[in-house]
Amino acid sequence: MNTSFDKLIHSETPVLIDFYATWCGPCQMLGPVLKQVKDSLGERISIIKIDVDKNQEIATVYQVRGVPTMMLFQKGKQLWRQSGVLSKEEIISVIIEKSE
Repeated sequence: MNTSFDKLIHSETPVLIDFYATWCGPCQMLGPVLKQVKDSLGERISIIKIDVDKNQEIATVYQVRGVPTMMLFQKGKQLWRQSGVLSKEEIISVIIEKSE
């Protein structure tokens, strides 16, 4: 397992992982939405984009079968997982609701 990924998801700060692919249309639509989420929440969230084609091992471990797939982690625990494109408001409300 990728140790830097492992360190990332064990953070006290919630970490939203966006599993994406460069060839995926919906993934490209999600990019600007995640930027708005980061702009809104600032230091309260870390957002990491992971290219499934370049990081197949992590994608396999987390059974990412479709992109985009977002996962929210905090202190090493997966708090939430969703495939597809959500609105900025939906993503922010999930982060606030699920994280401590």
